[in-house]
Amino acid sequence: MSFTPLHDRVLVRLIEGDEKTSGGLIIPDTAKEKPQQGEIVAVGAGAKDEKGKRIAMDVTAGDKILFGKWSGTEIKIDGEELMIMKESDILGIMS
Repeated sequence: MSFTPLHDRVLVRLIEGDEKTSGGLIIPDTAKEKPQQGEIVAVGAGAKDEKGKRIAMDVTAGDKILFGKWSGTEIKIDGEELMIMKESDILGIMS
């Protein structure tokens, strides 16, 4: 299925963190925190200003990003768990 976010929203594939601590202990699924990193899969066209002109998005598909811990809404598309969030929820682009 094809999915395009509306306005200033982005579709994000989560990047899972390490499953071991630096000391080598394995972290069980129940103790893992929600990942705060992701890769942008799709980007909306951008929000509109008061005059109706589109405001360009600062991110593009393929960007690796950091976002807030409680950002976005989890969705499932074709069996894959993804997140949809506003561009303003993104803290920065990782290089």
